[in-house]
Amino acid sequence: MTGQNDRVKIASEKTLSDGWTRLSNYEIDYTDRGGETHRLHREIYHKSEAACILLHDARRDTVVLVKQFRLPAYLSGKPAWMIEVPAGLLDEDHPEDAIRREAMEETGYRLRDVRSLFKAFMSPGAITELVHFFYAPIDLADRVNGGGGLVEEHEDIEVLELPLDEAVAMIGSGDIIDAKTIMMLQWAAINRASLAT
Repeated sequence: MTGQNDRVKIASEKTLSDGWTRLSNYEIDYTDRGGETHRLHREIYHKSEAACILLHDARRDTVVLVKQFRLPAYLSGKPAWMIEVPAGLLDEDHPEDAIRREAMEETGYRLRDVRSLFKAFMSPGAITELVHFFYAPIDLADRVNGGGGLVEEHEDIEVLELPLDEAVAMIGSGDIIDAKTIMMLQWAAINRASLAT
């Protein structure tokens, strides 16, 4: 697969915006499977890697999720306070270190065992962000503070604890529409038998 990258050459890059994230305009010379080369124009958001985690209490079969404001959902006319798994940017940390930090900040849970599951590009047509997915078993003794996010970052995060079945049903009802959360809840439903051990 790596050889396929030889079919693309960057002709030019121009930064259009460099605020919360960088937006670039690219011109690329793309050689199709038939050997013909085309000049293509693309706009790409450069976003650093991130991590997310599903916190699951197997004894009570509950998951810990968070609810927070998301401007793109608001601008799309969708419910702006979205229910999600805890997540955050790596900020140059190792993915596991970053997700331990984010879980503590957002939910107040100190994680004992963290299991790396998989990685995924969430919107590979326009955003460079690669997300690392994790799972951690928890119980009530692991909650050492109230969570809610960092005051200095103006985070206003509500911590939710829901039965796994209820959370999965919220995908179908449209109450959970965040892609990474849908993926994690479906992963938990598929792997439920091994999570209970």
